[in-house]
Amino acid sequence: MKRLVLTLAAALAAATPALAHDDATLDAMQAPHGGQLRMAGAYHIELVLARDARGGKPAPVKVYLSDHGGGKIAPAGVSGSVVLLAPAGKVTVTLAPAGDRLEAMALYTADPATKALVSLRFADGKTETARFEPFKPR
Repeated sequence: MKRLVLTLAAALAAATPALAHDDATLDAMQAPHGGQLRMAGAYHIELVLARDARGGKPAPVKVYLSDHGGGKIAPAGVSGSVVLLAPAGKVTVTLAPAGDRLEAMALYTADPATKALVSLRFADGKTETARFEPFKPR
């Protein structure tokens, strides 16, 4: 009986980290820069888009990186892209390091139906991808 209890406790402890980072949990968190958080591998990726973007002029696309403990990760050596899929069409931008983040400018509209795909390549050659719904009501 004692062995069964220990086995169940170990199984539950191992499952907890997987549940702690699902999209619903991350959506409920306050992202450090006001964007939407997603988990990808060993990283949290925060996508920040301009909520007032109307498509008439370029607006910023910002990506911040952190570890699972919330520690900032510098973008040096990281490259990537963001694909915005909206009812009005598809926009792809190439990200470049800009201070503590990766950034690009793009023509887009802040539409709740917009979906985004962030693809990152790290200095060690590893790649990570995350899907977002950046204007989804919370």
